[in-house]
Amino acid sequence: MAPLPAAAAAPAFLFLSPPGKLPGGKPRLKPSCAASTSSSSSSSQPLLRAIRALPDAADLAPTLHDFFPPASPPSTSDALLLLNYLHPSWRKSLSLLCWLRALPDGAFPLDTIVFNVALKSLRAARQWPQAERLALDMLASGVPLDNITYSTLITAARRCRQFDKAVEWFERMYASDGVLPDEVTYSAILDVYAQLGMKEEVLALFDRARGSGWKPDHVAFAVLAKMFGEAGDYDGIQFVFKEMREVGIKPNIFVYNALLEALGKTGKPGLARNLFEEMTAEGVEPNARTLTALAKIYGRARWGRDALQLWEQMREKKLPADNILCNTLLSMCADVGLVGEAEQLFSEMKDPDLGDVPKPDKWSYTAMINIYGSSGDADRALQLFAEMVESGIEPNIMSYTIVIQCLGKAGRIQEAVDVLEAGMAKGLKPDDRLCGCLLSVVALSSGDETEVILACLEKVRSNLVKLIRMLGDARVGVEDLRVELKGILNSAAPEVRRPYCNCLIDICRNHGYPSERAVELFRLARHYGLYSKIHTRKEEEWSLDLRSLSVGAAKTAFDDWMKTIREHEEEEEALPQTFSVYTGSSTHKFAQGLATAVASHLEQVGAPFRASDSQLGSFISSRDDLLSWLHTTMSSPDVAV
Repeated sequence: MAPLPAAAAAPAFLFLSPPGKLPGGKPRLKPSCAASTSSSSSSSQPLLRAIRALPDAADLAPTLHDFFPPASPPSTSDALLLLNYLHPSWRKSLSLLCWLRALPDGAFPLDTIVFNVALKSLRAARQWPQAERLALDMLASGVPLDNITYSTLITAARRCRQFDKAVEWFERMYASDGVLPDEVTYSAILDVYAQLGMKEEVLALFDRARGSGWKPDHVAFAVLAKMFGEAGDYDGIQFVFKEMREVGIKPNIFVYNALLEALGKTGKPGLARNLFEEMTAEGVEPNARTLTALAKIYGRARWGRDALQLWEQMREKKLPADNILCNTLLSMCADVGLVGEAEQLFSEMKDPDLGDVPKPDKWSYTAMINIYGSSGDADRALQLFAEMVESGIEPNIMSYTIVIQCLGKAGRIQEAVDVLEAGMAKGLKPDDRLCGCLLSVVALSSGDETEVILACLEKVRSNLVKLIRMLGDARVGVEDLRVELKGILNSAAPEVRRPYCNCLIDICRNHGYPSERAVELFRLARHYGLYSKIHTRKEEEWSLDLRSLSVGAAKTAFDDWMKTIREHEEEEEALPQTFSVYTGSSTHKFAQGLATAVASHLEQVGAPFRASDSQLGSFISSRDDLLSWLHTTMSSPDVAV
């Protein structure tokens, strides 16, 4: 077990102040108001009011001295009453404890229960360093730590996400003091082990606790359910249900929700649906959290109809809905292209007569704007954006990004600029994603409009504009480009680095930059690991996965791949029988642009790839056909790089 840290010095406010007036110059209350040793709650009211009036960080010593003169120290019940009253204010709780400890020897014997109440105040305030310091002080002072002390410490560490500390104190509980955990402690430490990914320790502790007679509660089973659910471990999930049956506990909505939310991370929609059906068959009513978890799972799996059926069930049963659920459904509709269904749901949210449906918020509007933006309906997206502003809902940066991108795709560059400038006038600060959106608009623009967009981009990311100028200048060498690109990528968020390169390659191809620029940029991006997973090589097949690329980047990647294959053939290296290009299998209209563009490019250059009969979005060529074509066309400017 790792050694526990030494006790640190207590903060200054814990030390007693010299006698004087109360903060603000108020005189102390007269001793005649002091409570007796056996003071009741009612007789302590003046003291409680006096303490409540003090600032949160005030030293309580002067006030306490007035109420408890040396001849009449507080009783244990007095101290516990005060500590419980001060529970919401951890600073005052510690100040009271410090005053009690400063009383003359024997005036107030501090025992474990007093410290435990103070520890609970620190736990509620999520003050882990102070809680651990107090526990170490107990040890140094010879005050024994009991089950409640350890349970409070462990749950405090867990609540503050100090998981390693929770484990340290749990191990000390067993090894040093031999204190047995209670139900709360077992549940808390099981969750800590699960959070740390210590699956074997979770199961070992569960077995050990069960062997000692512990009866797990719903919280403990929810921890196990979450752990097995996140692993997609169906056998583990069944183990949870088996154990619950053995101890006579029926799975409740808390356990099922933990399972479903965990399954959302594993991409197992079939298992999630089976669990949901089992839950309803057992008579457990789903709530909004249940349906939100399922909607997310179905949305990721593109089970749009199934998710909307959940919504219909919820409406029929008049279950309460919240914005998280409705916005999840709207986002799912955007992902799978269900425009009509999204419009119906959004209309219900705006209907003032439907009190059980939440009103749209900024995320609801953003999801709908995304639907229209993805489908190319710039007018409707812009109209909804204006409606959002008029209704008093401030658009978020994602709303601006979607509208600007939609207008850019529609060729309405000036309107995109107007939206951006209006947002910046209101304090909008473009982030990396919005700057990536502006790069995509630059790629789609032409003539004077390009300069207008670049002028906007210059205000927020001048280094991007500098790189674009360098790409268009034939005199700039690859090394200079590498240095500038590296600086941009290092300063950008990881999730936008590849989109940045996609857009920059599109700009090179669309604006007639030097013919080698797109390939140079693509290879630099590959060097930095941004396109490292697009190539797959097996003995029988080589494939090119273009799903994460823009149209221009996909064409460039294909051309570069053809050159690489030709080089392997010239060096007489073994080549597979089959070559394939994959653009994705999305069937709704929002996501078919890449497949169409790649198919057009293959036809334009005459590459012998045909659409696969067995896999949508996939194009296949045999080795003989491809090599024959490469021999005759690699000198063509359409393919040569």
